[in-house]
Amino acid sequence: MKEQNKVTIVGGGLAGSEAAYQLARRGHQVVLFEMRPRVTNDVHLGAGLAELVCSNSFRSDDACHPAGLLKREMEVLGSLIMKCARGTAVLAGGALAVDRNLFSEAVTSQIENHNLIELVRREVTAIPDEPAIIAAGPLCSKRLAEPLFHQLGHESLYFYDAIAPVIELDSLDLDVLFYQSRYDKGTGSDYLNIPLSQEEYIQFHTELTQAERVEQKKHEKLKFFEGCLPIEEMADRGRDTLRFGPMKPVGLTNPHTGKTPYAVIQLRQDDMAKTLWNMVGFQTRMKWGEQKRLFRSLPGMARARFTRYGMIHRNTYINSPLYLDETFKVKGSHALYVAGQISGVEGYLESAASGLMAALHLHRQLSNHKSIPFPEETAMGSLAKYISFKEHRSFQPTNVNFGIFPDLEKRMPKKMRRKHYVERSWRSFEAFLHKIEEEPSSTIPWPFN
Repeated sequence: MKEQNKVTIVGGGLAGSEAAYQLARRGHQVVLFEMRPRVTNDVHLGAGLAELVCSNSFRSDDACHPAGLLKREMEVLGSLIMKCARGTAVLAGGALAVDRNLFSEAVTSQIENHNLIELVRREVTAIPDEPAIIAAGPLCSKRLAEPLFHQLGHESLYFYDAIAPVIELDSLDLDVLFYQSRYDKGTGSDYLNIPLSQEEYIQFHTELTQAERVEQKKHEKLKFFEGCLPIEEMADRGRDTLRFGPMKPVGLTNPHTGKTPYAVIQLRQDDMAKTLWNMVGFQTRMKWGEQKRLFRSLPGMARARFTRYGMIHRNTYINSPLYLDETFKVKGSHALYVAGQISGVEGYLESAASGLMAALHLHRQLSNHKSIPFPEETAMGSLAKYISFKEHRSFQPTNVNFGIFPDLEKRMPKKMRRKHYVERSWRSFEAFLHKIEEEPSSTIPWPFN
């Protein structure tokens, strides 16, 4: 391998780890920089790569769901993140969720033991020499963010994200709570449920809207990602907003009463030992004392012990339609790419997918092959198209969803659309793999067969 083909990657999160692995498995020498544990932040706790903070879930694993489709495209391309996620999965109904510690350990081991990857534990404070991929994440350090946005000639964009509390199982009253997945998906009992009566729900909603919150900074507005709103922000929108959102009771029956509860709070397994449980959809910016007081007032939660309270954090991202093309390459650069949530995708899954795409495009560039964007009909291509689409009135990060796919040629009932989106996507993905002469991973079966 020629020295000029050594690739620098900044950031050992999901995008950076995926990109490093993909380039190394295609024969490129990689230097991966990760600032932790030397430099830390308020959210990440350890030194492991690909640390999950907000949630331990990669969302739906249904092949006809956009997130499920994205997973399968990544797996066909030999995704490290998907391989490690499958290997550390915990029960989560129809979703793919992981033991976050074992997942991080698995990714770290794969990176540290690859003979073409050098892991350097040091903060990067300047734009690296090309070829390079900046995958510093939404919590990019200020000393790197400043030169990056200076080079782009534009100030950063931002939104506030939030994380949910995690609770010890043996502190909960299991005579009140009950095990069940919505519509009995998975094993049928993958989630713990806190049932609320109408009176209990109304009281909880009232207390929630009045609870003391972490104050916003005086110099900037609190802008939240709509797909991950703090529960108190949702409660402010109306009394029933939560009951039709994260507290919806549909598909659940309380075995203690034989009836569907008025509202439900679900807890999802957070580790393989089933000792820790995450409050699903309960990201919050309430002060910690308020969280303890309010959540302990819920049925079965009087003695709840919290191993982590919810909190908010500021996510930085670039105005990517101005600066990135469909390959995640910085416009006008020779070989500088940006991947991960700082590129304008939202979510762990999407972050890893962007790292995979950036790595594949950089590999083709270093191999003197023509750059070919992923087709917009595919899940991966729809994300690439979205972050590079110039006509956004106001660019906001997004998860993968069928709303960013091209419209179907024919109108049809909603129930039929998913199948047609997936079938069209897969035909396009197969043709794309043939065009770029990329062999599917031999260890991953082709989906939808």
